Amino acid sequence: MIPEPILSPPETLGEHLKKRRLKLGLSQEAAAAQLGVNPFTVLNWEKGRTEPPVRALAIIVRWLGYDPLPEPTTLQERMKAARAGAGWTVVEAARRLGVDPATWGHWERTGQVPWARYRDRLDKFLAKIQRLYSPPYK
Repeated sequence: MIPEPILSPPETLGEHLKKRRLKLGLSQEAAAAQLGVNPFTVLNWEKGRTEPPVRALAIIVRWLGYDPLPEPTTLQERMKAARAGAGWTVVEAARRLGVDPATWGHWERTGQVPWARYRDRLDKFLAKIQRLYSPPYK
């Protein structure tokens, strides 16, 4: 068992991962096996050298038991958080909403949805995704 050092409150995703790993008494190799990644990947995430891809974020959030990222407030943040929670790419999210990926990408980058009917549909879609895929925030 690995001794748990005293850590300040985690701020980065990597720090959240390391805190959870140490709390569970796991090595980076053991945590990597549970997350389905290479041990060097866990090392790089913990050190902040790389960021997990979208598809890995859903697995990480489930492993942590909460979403370490700040609760989204803007439309862009809500769209990104919904995709990350579900582990979807822009293409997958757009397909499920029934819009072109370029349209989804534009909305996610700008926060501008020009038509009310699409905004209502998008808001309902994001709420549904959050209910289905998102654990509580820290």
